Amino acid sequence: MSSHHIVREKQEPALYIHHLGNFDDELLGQLLEWSPTLVVAAEEYEKAISLGLKVDVVIGADDNLQRQENTKWIFSATANLQKVVKYLIAEKYPAVNIISKENKFDDLVDFLPEINIVLFTETEKSYAVKPGFSIWKPEGTIFHIDIISYFETSNLKQEENGDFVVLKDGFVSFNFNTDYLFLSELL
Repeated sequence: MSSHHIVREKQEPALYIHHLGNFDDELLGQLLEWSPTLVVAAEEYEKAISLGLKVDVVIGADDNLQRQENTKWIFSATANLQKVVKYLIAEKYPAVNIISKENKFDDLVDFLPEINIVLFTETEKSYAVKPGFSIWKPEGTIFHIDIISYFETSNLKQEENGDFVVLKDGFVSFNFNTDYLFLSELL
């Protein structure tokens, strides 16, 4: 018996490749598993198609690239994260995974009420959480936490280097008084 999955359009987070670098092929495959809308910066387009990826949208200024059939082009002087996120919000996407060099939310904080954003680099996965967030993690999982306010947590211990380590298999919860807390996990 075969299993068939029906994926409604925009049910899965879109995937935006801003900078691929040496991103892990297996993790890229996992992010592409449910055939999300794939948006790529023009600078990364040729690398994406060389990997056999079907690109839905390209953002950038380089219009001399070999074009895939049915790929939408959005011409822009630069393919910055804000422009891409604004486009996805306008297209009613509820979430986006972004592969980039940096995992900084500085330019994206204002969009968090409208779209869930997860930033991936070659070594980390970063995301914003709301007060009361909890997640199951195995013992030894390491979090980097951008401490912008006082917060309370369970099942975590702060190391001397500033990292937070999960003490035992189970839920980790976060309580704080700001709108968001920014977490990063090592991949």
